[in-house]
Amino acid sequence: MAAPEYVPQPAIKHVRSYESPPRRPEPWRPDRPGDVEEAGFARGDRLGSPGPDQGYVYVLARRFEGQLQLASDENEADALAGAVAVALKRASLFGRAPILPDVTVALTVWGFLGDASPDMIAYRQPLFAEVANPHHYPELRRIVDLVPDEVLRLTPEQVADKHRADWRTLLAL
Repeated sequence: MAAPEYVPQPAIKHVRSYESPPRRPEPWRPDRPGDVEEAGFARGDRLGSPGPDQGYVYVLARRFEGQLQLASDENEADALAGAVAVALKRASLFGRAPILPDVTVALTVWGFLGDASPDMIAYRQPLFAEVANPHHYPELRRIVDLVPDEVLRLTPEQVADKHRADWRTLLAL
């Protein structure tokens, strides 16, 4: 609201400029209840694969929509949900946000990018059935737990070569 004309105004108005906050000489310490006290994140049964900026994996997964090779009774949403969970595990192993090779490795391990043998398709169909539904979290974790950490540390090319040779070597059966 404008001031009336009879209210005196300073001839030169003070312009606000940036001031840095006061210096904090002590380092940050995880002293709040939700802070992680040890390096990394907690791991264990049903805890998932925590890591930074995990929501970005959905942007990456959309790049594969319409490109997956599915059997007649497989659902693209289920395939992508399982691949997203595996990709997040791979990203968390490296301590970073998900990137495109994470999703590529996940889809290659399960044969959704091609080269899936009939026995691989028969094996994955019951595993991936309805995992896009949030009520099927234990089934989704089963998909993730079947892929060992050693496999997730491989490059996408190495995973593709191993998948073509024998897909069973990529899973903890």
